[in-house]
Amino acid sequence: MGSSGRSAGRDDGDRLQKVLARTGLGSRRACEELIAAGRVTVNGEVAELGRRVDVDHDRIEVDGVPVSVRPGLVYYLLNKPRGVVSTADDPQGRQTVVSLVPAEPRVHPVGRLDADTEGLLILTNDGELTYRLTHPRFGVEKEYLAQVAGTPSRRAVRRLRDGVELDDGPTAPARVALVAPNLLRITIHEGRNRQVRRMCEAIGHPVQRLVRSRIGPITDRKLRPGTWRELTPAEVRALERAASASVGEGGSSWAGRARPRR
Repeated sequence: MGSSGRSAGRDDGDRLQKVLARTGLGSRRACEELIAAGRVTVNGEVAELGRRVDVDHDRIEVDGVPVSVRPGLVYYLLNKPRGVVSTADDPQGRQTVVSLVPAEPRVHPVGRLDADTEGLLILTNDGELTYRLTHPRFGVEKEYLAQVAGTPSRRAVRRLRDGVELDDGPTAPARVALVAPNLLRITIHEGRNRQVRRMCEAIGHPVQRLVRSRIGPITDRKLRPGTWRELTPAEVRALERAASASVGEGGSSWAGRARPRR
């Protein structure tokens, strides 16, 4: 029996409006109105007022967008400095991104920035959102500012936009703008290893400095290198929407999948 069958007749668990309010979607009254309007589903079924849910097993969506409801989830936005590695532990003893945020609860970086790359990185203990933000199917954009050697020509910029051939295959089309003689703004939705650096090398303009300036809808020009802050509930919700926007008509790619363990 699926999770829908397990929970449909439950008389334990938390009331749905309480769970939704805890995520920052609004007051309990506002969440009751969402439920009454038929905008909330539990395991694919339109929820009714009074529904109780199991936050560890039930899949809750609002307007078709999954909502992370397990208690204790945290979301940090870090401005990673150069020289810090995007892992929890490093055999070479280098400083890690995990060491720059609170030790408890334990979190992991969402994707990676190589040691020489600076900029925005999300750390969380939310395995589901991590999957959706990093899996190529969902196509969440990442924007970079790349200071390069020399001034790329219009033809070189066009090559980046159209896709360039790398040793692991051609890149997908990207949004690229030359914002200064040796500064490119590059927006991609793939997540290959050192992709932006390799793209720029492919057009003959190696990267001298690389900074990630945006992850999906999330940006913060005031966050200093080496510092972090918690994402607001509205920002988490915006990430959830961004990580669901490119799912095709077949429905969410979570259908039929086991929850990832983190």
